[in-house]
Amino acid sequence: MIWKILLFLLLAFVSIAGIAFPIVEKPSAWYEFPFIPGLEENAKIIFFHVPTAWLTVIAFLMSTIFSFRYLKNKNLDDDAKAYSAAQLGMVFCILATVTGAVWAKFAWGQFWSWDPRQTSIFAILLIYGALFALRSSIESEDKRATLSAVYSLIAFVTVPFFIFIMPRIMKGLHPGSADDANSGPVIDFQMNSNMQLIFFLSLIGFTVLYFWMWRVGYKSMIIKDKLDKQLMIPTSGQGG
Repeated sequence: MIWKILLFLLLAFVSIAGIAFPIVEKPSAWYEFPFIPGLEENAKIIFFHVPTAWLTVIAFLMSTIFSFRYLKNKNLDDDAKAYSAAQLGMVFCILATVTGAVWAKFAWGQFWSWDPRQTSIFAILLIYGALFALRSSIESEDKRATLSAVYSLIAFVTVPFFIFIMPRIMKGLHPGSADDANSGPVIDFQMNSNMQLIFFLSLIGFTVLYFWMWRVGYKSMIIKDKLDKQLMIPTSGQGG
């Protein structure tokens, strides 16, 4: 219980600091962030956009790992873990898309311009959206888990390409594109120590939040599945 309170305080601090701390050309106070050319006040989105994009990759990677484990062991608990991770991956992917669109509105003048990075994350949404469509169309539990696991393994092959490769080899408006002079404010660390501290605290806080949500998610699925099976036993007995 204590860690949940600490997590809440951490995320509250990161949210307040990320929004309220000012950006100045020459930071002199501990609460001031540096001016990053090309981003200016929009640089604050880094504290929210980057962690959600980071967790998108982590969630889909975990979904792939547990999908592989299911194919190896045929344990439906692994399917529940993979499915819970995929669900959270979609949630954080949507959040990354929305926060990126908000940043684009202030930086580029419009929410959506089909920049390579926007196009790539939209492709990922479609690819993993198809996973949920696949699961909802199959009634057999084992068949659904098997096909979902195979699809998840294939789908994740596209994630590194769309997240890390495509946006950097194509010209675009997003920092870190092929025609950008640097790799972006996060990779080049165009941040002072205060900004880096808030950034890493944000990454830590959102990551802990993800693992907590994932644990609650897959456990609830397993419990629900066991309850459903218990309720089906007397029903099938009466029918016989």
